[in-house]
Amino acid sequence: AKMVQLREKMDFGSRLGKMQASVRAAWAAIKNPPALKVSLSVGKAEIVTRTTGIGISNNLFGEGHLPYADNPAGGVLGIYVSVARRRHHLAKLLLDMLRGRLRQSAHVEVHQAGKVVLKVLSPARKFSAVLDGELIRLERETTIEIHPAALNVLVPSSGVSAKAA
Repeated sequence: AKMVQLREKMDFGSRLGKMQASVRAAWAAIKNPPALKVSLSVGKAEIVTRTTGIGISNNLFGEGHLPYADNPAGGVLGIYVSVARRRHHLAKLLLDMLRGRLRQSAHVEVHQAGKVVLKVLSPARKFSAVLDGELIRLERETTIEIHPAALNVLVPSSGVSAKAA
């Protein structure tokens, strides 16, 4: 969330400018990483930790490419908890993410579940999160649950091929 907050304060007029602003904001966040004490209920397990970042995605990210799900119909939440404590660990985590090696990174714990309950234990009053690229307020307790096959998607039949314009 800190990276998006920093990026929103920057001026950019194009998609490339936004990408450059994102890189500058990521570097600024790595130089002064915020830490948050949280409790995560994942399945029957409860994880209590101090972390510099949590990511929760629809389905697990695939390997070998930028973070996106190889199987959008997987039906599980991908839960990524940063265990990086130092700047160079965060930089390494960012590099692992960009190279598509997030699951192999020593600086992130990867979990999967159908439902996760996130409780913020840090004493600060206001918390932010990023949802689909937009900043939102994060409540002290947030439940995230996946609903497999709840979204209808239109796709071309297998016999249809796209024609170049």
